[in-house]
Amino acid sequence: MVIRMEPEVAEREFPFGYLEVKYPNREAWNVEAFYESVETEIEELKSKYAEYERKAFFGENPYYRFFKKFKKTYPVLLQFESVLMKDRPFPHENPIIEVPFIAEIITQILMGTHDVDSVMGDVTLYLPTEKEPFIELRGEETHTYQGDLAARDGEGIIFSMIAGADQRTCGRVESKHVIYPVFGTPGQDPEELRQAAEVLKRFVKILAPTATMEYITAGGSL
Repeated sequence: MVIRMEPEVAEREFPFGYLEVKYPNREAWNVEAFYESVETEIEELKSKYAEYERKAFFGENPYYRFFKKFKKTYPVLLQFESVLMKDRPFPHENPIIEVPFIAEIITQILMGTHDVDSVMGDVTLYLPTEKEPFIELRGEETHTYQGDLAARDGEGIIFSMIAGADQRTCGRVESKHVIYPVFGTPGQDPEELRQAAEVLKRFVKILAPTATMEYITAGGSL
């Protein structure tokens, strides 16, 4: 799979990477080990952040500030508080998309999931200049934002950093070949994204030890 970056994305210094994963058939997965690891991690995080206070923790977070410019609440903040502060159960529905869910909680870095087999042709990263409508993963119409980071393939928009993934290419239960985008904000150190991808890799390997994967930036492999 190829993801290209339009020049203005590079000029704005939007770092971007993605982990491409080819999962084996489900009989080779260790779902029980994955969820056990997730629950262990969550308990450790609850202890680590026992004195959590939103403004102190997320106030200077680059994603929090980026989303605030669009009058949006950073979704990873809400996930973080939901699981760690409000004791809401971690989802046990589709490990494919729950791998980045736990990685986001650990790293506070924005990620996503897309089914490669549903992507039509090459993907281009670009900065929208106006609101462009698309159908988000729950089936409702949403749109891009001016100055947002978005991507399109041969059939249309597949994600917006602010609005999320589209319905056509989002990760699903039957997905076996996926990409996990790792998003950065303008000027952010790409090394932070690479380190977040290592967390992704760790949970992929727990879930499916024989999965193959590669971390790639818009400018090439790392």
